[in-house]
Amino acid sequence: MDSTWRTLSWLLMVLLSLGIAAYAGSLLVYPPMRSSFVLALLADRPVATLGHFGGSAIALAVGCFQVHPGLRRRVAAVHRWMGRLYVIGVAIGGAAGLYMARFANGGIAGKLGFALLALAWLGTTACGYASIRAGAVAAHRRWMIRSFALSFAAVTLRLYIPASHAAGIPFEAAYPAIAWLCWVPNLLVAEWIARSANSTHPAPRPEGGLALR
Repeated sequence: MDSTWRTLSWLLMVLLSLGIAAYAGSLLVYPPMRSSFVLALLADRPVATLGHFGGSAIALAVGCFQVHPGLRRRVAAVHRWMGRLYVIGVAIGGAAGLYMARFANGGIAGKLGFALLALAWLGTTACGYASIRAGAVAAHRRWMIRSFALSFAAVTLRLYIPASHAAGIPFEAAYPAIAWLCWVPNLLVAEWIARSANSTHPAPRPEGGLALR
């Protein structure tokens, strides 16, 4: 039952991640889908907007498969190449997101929430990369779980916004809180998962090549 629940949870995460990644990608290649908000972003900050959407879409689409332990074991070479792609996506999306946080809605609370999200996303990914380069597989696993939890903020953000609207909370009041709620709970859950996974499934010794080398 526990295994079935984990599989269903992972599948739901994959569907949500791929859905948001596809949405972000479609905004880049299919202009009729762009809302007035997205059009304004592209007009004011085109490079940062394209980088944030594109990098985040790559990180979501790749990362949801990277965190599955069975896939890591069965297709290690694919895992390594997808890991490289994930790091590139985070680097582009995170750097662009950090720049765009200066202009976020929600006042100081909104700007600070999204800036810290970008910094944490870049930082956890950098730690994961450095860990695997050093051969610290268990540490790499923990850091990348945290990293993808922050990638998943793109999904939870888009769940909280309609939920707050349905609850009758004005956007101006909800958005500063959502700037934090979209990633802080994710990171807390990731920390619990990372520690649980490490205690029940010790990392194997690296063989033949490390995940991002």
